[in-house]
Amino acid sequence: MDIFLGGFYVLVALCALLHLGTRVAVPPTTDASFNAFQRTYLTVYLLAMAGDWLQGPHVYALYENYGMSTEQIDLLFVAGFGSSMIFGTIVGSIADRYGRRTNCIMYGVLYGLTCLTKHSSSFYVLMVGRLLGGIATSILYSAFESWLVFEHHKRGFDSNLLGNIFSLGVLGNSMVAIGAGLVAQKFADTFGFVAPFDVSLLTLILMMALIVMTWSENYGDKTSSFSHSFGTALKAIRSDPKVLCLGLIQSLFEGAMYCFVLEWTPSLSIIYKNDSSTGSIKEEHTDIPHGHIFAAFMVSLMIGSSLFKLLSKMAPVESFMRFVLFAAAISLTTPIFYPGNQLYIFIGFLMFETCVGIFWPSMGTMRGKYIAEETRATTMNIFRIPLNLIVIIILLQHLELDTIFQFCTVLLLIAVLCQHWLYTLCEGTPKASPIHSETKVVRSSSVLESQRLTKTSRLEQAEEEQFV
Repeated sequence: MDIFLGGFYVLVALCALLHLGTRVAVPPTTDASFNAFQRTYLTVYLLAMAGDWLQGPHVYALYENYGMSTEQIDLLFVAGFGSSMIFGTIVGSIADRYGRRTNCIMYGVLYGLTCLTKHSSSFYVLMVGRLLGGIATSILYSAFESWLVFEHHKRGFDSNLLGNIFSLGVLGNSMVAIGAGLVAQKFADTFGFVAPFDVSLLTLILMMALIVMTWSENYGDKTSSFSHSFGTALKAIRSDPKVLCLGLIQSLFEGAMYCFVLEWTPSLSIIYKNDSSTGSIKEEHTDIPHGHIFAAFMVSLMIGSSLFKLLSKMAPVESFMRFVLFAAAISLTTPIFYPGNQLYIFIGFLMFETCVGIFWPSMGTMRGKYIAEETRATTMNIFRIPLNLIVIIILLQHLELDTIFQFCTVLLLIAVLCQHWLYTLCEGTPKASPIHSETKVVRSSSVLESQRLTKTSRLEQAEEEQFV
């Protein structure tokens, strides 16, 4: 049994024990209305993620099957990340102004069109598909969460339960990823490389149908234009250090994470052996069981989501995330200090994926606290601009593995400093009174959706009240 399959079995056992222990330490809520709301959101969200996971494993293989060169394939991937970077803020503003539910349906439409373009071997048609896919990805990582946070507060649920939804989202997403990988492989083996994209299209259609039937619409600031939403979001980032910290942490961590996604395969494929003929050590590339390794990564994510529940009961998210980010930085140094050592590198990567499993629900929880509702989706997509830029630079520069992981380690160490800054800001902020906190949580949608008074109208109103 190789180390990858053995590691997978150990992780499955550890994940099962940790999950059972978590249910005992953190019993699930008995609030029927919250549980129904949670199921409604997670069903749609996991279908959305399944539509993404079904496509991922075979994109590169399909391009190769169509006879694309390495340069063309790299250009297609760069186009996807570039599209997400450029158009992300626009779709975020659309979500805030015209509705998050509508934006989530738009995700299904755009990604569905991306699936249809995979039936063509034309480079330019595939390029259109990558551009649409980049826009869809921006929606996936902003509009769904924006809808959830608004509805959670509007319905008056306990703010602490929001982290529970994010944690279950990571857990379910990991299981969906494994299942989607198996389904995609089965259909690809049976019907060809395009088949997984057709299955993804059907999944996205089902997702859109459920959104139409079960989700209500909610908005940010319906009266603002794109330029106003963008300007307001930028102003919030500049003026509120907590929002700035969140943006930096997200961009730095996810930038390192996407680099890891691109480079874990070559890192684990390289081994060093003694050459008996020359007495020197030579580098060799070996085949690795990608399916077993990917499954182990997903189980590590599930472990991370369970650890988040335990950690959030013991300490504030702002506090324990400092140590999680530091552990993530240390984990990505294994390819630097132990090149060619598959065991050490694999353990380091599993540790990093566990940190990712803690990171996602933690960031969702903190964004729910600190980002203004009116421009939530716009702000979240602004956060994604630097991370897309980081990935594009990595793709275009063709850097050495050591250099890439050194770069990732530095990014994560800077993220640790930003997280510590955020922690100190939170410690220095006076605690809100229970009445104030409750009022903030149960604020009604009518207030959020009403026209915002301009500075002039507020002054006029004050003068009138003073006169009376």
